[in-house]
Amino acid sequence: MGGVWSFLAPSALLEQPWREVSEKYQSNLKFVKSYQPENKQFKHLRILLHGPVGAGKSSFINSVDSVLKGRSAGRALTNANSGSSYTRKYRTFKFHKNPEATYSFVFNDIMGFEKDSDRGVPVEDVKLALRGHVKEGYKFDPDQELKEGVDGYNSDPTLEDKVHVLVCVVPADTVSVLSDEMVEKMREVRVAASELGIPQLAILTRVDEACPEVKKDTSNIYKSKYLKEKVEGFHHLLGIPMNCIFLVKNYSDEIESNDKMNAAILCALKQMVLYGEDLLNDLET
Repeated sequence: MGGVWSFLAPSALLEQPWREVSEKYQSNLKFVKSYQPENKQFKHLRILLHGPVGAGKSSFINSVDSVLKGRSAGRALTNANSGSSYTRKYRTFKFHKNPEATYSFVFNDIMGFEKDSDRGVPVEDVKLALRGHVKEGYKFDPDQELKEGVDGYNSDPTLEDKVHVLVCVVPADTVSVLSDEMVEKMREVRVAASELGIPQLAILTRVDEACPEVKKDTSNIYKSKYLKEKVEGFHHLLGIPMNCIFLVKNYSDEIESNDKMNAAILCALKQMVLYGEDLLNDLET
C-alpha cells in the first residue's frame, strides 16, 4: 500500500543542461590557445578580476593556467583560511605557451572587497586600474586611495595598460547573502566600466560547495536547478546579462587535469576573450 502512495522527490537536476559546455570543450580549447588580437596594435588583451575577499579570483587564474598546461598549477598564491584579502599587490599574470612565447591574453589579480569601508581594496583604486593608472606591483592600502603623483600611479597608461574586460567573481554559495555594502561596491565598479565601454562578465565559483549534485559530478554544473537560480539572482542583483554569467569549479584539491572542470572554465574564458576582442577592434591609438 505504501508503495502505491509513495512519491518521488522532485529532481534537483534539469533533464538537459541550460548551457552546453562539454561538447565544445576541444573547440574552445583550440580557440583560446590560438587566439591573436586582430588589431595588431595589441599583443594581448587584459582581463581584470574583482570581487569579494575569498571569492576565488586567484584560484580562477590558477585554474586557467591548469587548463592551458594540462596539469595542476598554482602561480597565483591563495589562502583558504584567511578572512582578509591574501592578494595585496596589483599583478599581471601571463600564460606561457613555451619558454619563448605567451598566450595573447593576461589576467590582473587585485585585492578583494570587504564589507567595511576601511578594509579591502578601495573602490577608487579599482576604477584607476580600469583606466590603466595602477602600476605593476603596487601594494594596495585599504586606508589610502592611490593618487596621482604617488609611487604606484601610472600617469601615462598605454592602451595595453588599460583593462579590456572586467570580470566579477563571486562564490555561488554566498550570492543570496551578499551585504548591501559589498553589492554597492561592485555596482560602482560596474558603472565605471560601463562609462569606459569595458565589457563585463561574471563567474560564480564554489559551485560544488553550493550544490551537492555538482559535488558528486561536475558535469551537472549547468543542469543544477539551484545553481541556475543563483545565476538568475545574481543577474537581478547586478544587472549583468544571463549570457555573461558563468559557473566554474576552480582547481583546489585536484592534482590531475579534469575535463569536466576544464569544459566550464573554457566556456567562461572563451567569452572573456571574445568580448575583449570586440573592444580591441573598436580602439584606435
